[in-house]
Amino acid sequence: MNAAASAGPRAGTAAAEPTQYLTFMLGGETFAIGILSIKEIIEYSDLTTVPMMPPSIRGVINLRGAVVPVMDLQVRFGRTSSAVTKRTCIVIVEVNDHAGQPQVLGVIVDAVNEVLEIAPGDIEPPPAFGASVRTDFISGVGKVRGKFVILLAVDRTLSLDALELMEQLPSMQDHAEAGAQS
Repeated sequence: MNAAASAGPRAGTAAAEPTQYLTFMLGGETFAIGILSIKEIIEYSDLTTVPMMPPSIRGVINLRGAVVPVMDLQVRFGRTSSAVTKRTCIVIVEVNDHAGQPQVLGVIVDAVNEVLEIAPGDIEPPPAFGASVRTDFISGVGKVRGKFVILLAVDRTLSLDALELMEQLPSMQDHAEAGAQS
């Protein structure tokens, strides 16, 4: 049977089918990103630091001629950066910016685990409290083999636009205060 013939009757049930996620470790916790956002996984190598970048951007790498920013998720989540070990990887992810344009960036993770299929029935909505991550960064919590996996909302968590806005807030406040004093 060809793929087109087998897709016909199942097309209406696609939302109920399991979704694949890449799971990884970060600060002793298991997180996951939808596999469709993942471009590749590369070995951690030295980064080129760039002045005046937000603290969560550790630097850039050259990925086949393209300059790719690399985000430290631990710092993005308000934690201290993890030590680099032999299991540390950079996951190359494609997200959409505020205009819907694709944006490629690397994400430093402590270790990559596996690709899992999680059925929609095994995903709970983000908790209202108790998580060590901002809840707007979480798309849900998956239950896998009796353990929880935090499913990240990649477009919000990894948005470089949001990082730029956060970095501009203190300087905008400084300018507003300086204007009010004069």
